[in-house]
Amino acid sequence: MSAVTDRLPTFPWDKLAPYRATAAAHPDGIVDLSVGTPVDPVPELVQKALIDAADSPGYPTVWGTPALRDAITGWAERRLGARGVTHRHVLPIVGSKELVAWLPTQLGLGPGDRVAFPRQAYPTYEVGARLARADHIAYDDPTELDPADLKLLWLNSPSNPTGKVLSQAELTRIVAWAREHGVLVASDECYLELGWEADPVSVLHPDVNGGSHDGLVAVHSLSKRSNLAGYRAAFLVGDPAVLGPLLEIRKHGGMMTSAPTQAAVVAALGDDEHVRVQRERYAVRRTALREALLGHGFRIEHSEAGLYLWATRDESCWDTVAHLAELGILVAPGDFYGPAGARFVRVALTATDPRVASAVQRLT
Repeated sequence: MSAVTDRLPTFPWDKLAPYRATAAAHPDGIVDLSVGTPVDPVPELVQKALIDAADSPGYPTVWGTPALRDAITGWAERRLGARGVTHRHVLPIVGSKELVAWLPTQLGLGPGDRVAFPRQAYPTYEVGARLARADHIAYDDPTELDPADLKLLWLNSPSNPTGKVLSQAELTRIVAWAREHGVLVASDECYLELGWEADPVSVLHPDVNGGSHDGLVAVHSLSKRSNLAGYRAAFLVGDPAVLGPLLEIRKHGGMMTSAPTQAAVVAALGDDEHVRVQRERYAVRRTALREALLGHGFRIEHSEAGLYLWATRDESCWDTVAHLAELGILVAPGDFYGPAGARFVRVALTATDPRVASAVQRLT
């Protein structure tokens, strides 16, 4: 096992333990804005669907039920503007982090192959490359990369951690470049339904891809938009030439979403109202936290979409983490997401309204 673990970085969240202890000692308790885990209720119609499917003694299928595939294709066309999406274009996955970590391995990448991801990014993109023993490289503009041996290009819009959104023109340019050089594009779009000051666009939109899904895979999750992080519910939409082999590999590996979860996803994707309600909750929290941070001397960059505020006091991110911990507020240091974030912190919107109100009070 050490041969595998030796390839991995230290799990970053373990470094926050002493700061968590400091924040927890605050007289009014900790306000945890670090991880970004949903705290609001699972929508009732989703809970009901899960309960109704609880008597599921048989094995589920990796590809999911026809009803689940119908729900994904319908949602992709309705919400993303995708066209020509069939069952062959979709694949359920066991939460998006699992896919990010294992996609390079399942694609057969290894030594000599390169995986690219944004300069400031979710650390699991790098972990996935390391697990496959592939090389990895961070970019500011992917079209400036040397395409030789570049096999997988991760996009992340809206970004975690910065909230930056790639415009339709930028996505179109990147997709054209990747296709020219035979590079598979994996677009992590898990925050796409949480645009605030920008309207995020999917790589699956025909204005981006010219009506073809060739060389494109989009990753979507119900963790944020439907509060289903505990269900491990996500899916891929894109090129059947990529998803078909992935389906076969995942059949052999038994990587299947539970039958009750599949039923819950069908319910969640068929209802837009609970997404609107959850967006409104986050919008109120975002406004309150943003104003409080600005008033406290922070500068906020990007953050036009997603579940986070990318904030700085122009000092070491760990000094900022320590300062906020003394106020009982726990945030994520920016260097968790690459050296370029060393002077920023990521502030999540995922705390209850009373906890957010407490954080605002402490900052003002």
